Amino acid sequence: MAVSNETSELKAGTGAAQAASGAKLSALFAGTMGPMIGLVLLCLALALTTDTFLTFRNILNVLDQVTVLGIMAIGMTLVILIGGIDLSVGSVLALASMVMGYVAYPDYLNLGVPVGIAAALVVAALCGLVSGLLVTVTKLPPFIATLAMMSVARGLANMITDGSQIVGFPDWFTNLSIVRHFGFLSVTVGLMIVLAIVFAVFLNYRATGRSLYAIGGSAEVARLSGIPVKSLTNWVYAICGLLAGLAGIVLAARLDSVQPSSGVGYELDTIAAVVIGGASLSGGIGSIGGTAIGVLIIGVLRNGLNLLGVSPFVQQVVIGVVIALAVATDTWRRRTQ
Repeated sequence: MAVSNETSELKAGTGAAQAASGAKLSALFAGTMGPMIGLVLLCLALALTTDTFLTFRNILNVLDQVTVLGIMAIGMTLVILIGGIDLSVGSVLALASMVMGYVAYPDYLNLGVPVGIAAALVVAALCGLVSGLLVTVTKLPPFIATLAMMSVARGLANMITDGSQIVGFPDWFTNLSIVRHFGFLSVTVGLMIVLAIVFAVFLNYRATGRSLYAIGGSAEVARLSGIPVKSLTNWVYAICGLLAGLAGIVLAARLDSVQPSSGVGYELDTIAAVVIGGASLSGGIGSIGGTAIGVLIIGVLRNGLNLLGVSPFVQQVVIGVVIALAVATDTWRRRTQ
């Protein structure tokens, strides 16, 4: 009888552990069924209308094309989860890349690319931190605070070289986005995947990550529960800025150049990817898994339209319609809850 009871308890414990594990795994992709179905249908439609879409080479091209957007969207996910918004990420991307070029390039400070990368990441994180402080200390709405930072960062990016671009970096740097290890994986794509996994685990398995959902649900309730709302908000904006700066470095490796006009409009694509992936603009709802799907939807859509020979101007209209539908869906979902 004792053995039977122990066996039953063991089975019950194992079942509970498996259920908990399954619940945590499903949380990584919570609310992504709709976007996932949309992505599958989009891929099927493009596979039927083009001969080259489902080729191995084109799939790798899509991954290469979404690395910058994917890295930025991870940071934006954190900001939107707490009920914020960051309109400065495109300008911070440009500023960070210009700082890297200015510090590294022989015609300027000539301190080398590694030092340039470090300087760029510090500047980008500081931009995000300032945005966070404007929100938490001066009580500016996130829209206004980050709109101001967008203007400041873009102006600073132009001031560094008086609007000129910087061209030509060491081969080892540009190879980060060109050379495919194991025949398919570049360093930049691998970096995006690793960051997505790290932040997905952080949001779902760490108390601090779960606190971001609580802040987005109700900042006041979260504060009364003992969550340091202000400090976490500052950190979230700093991380968003840092990842925007990292995206700027990845873009520089892809283009072998930096220019102060880079990143224009990226903030809209980034927000769109997060919302398409199932996040709510009011905060408290979203996931890195959903954002990854949103990034892929935008990347696949752009790639497919290019393969079909659609005009870039028409592409902008299509992307705009997709953004409008995603926001409308989010609004409808909130009203029905």
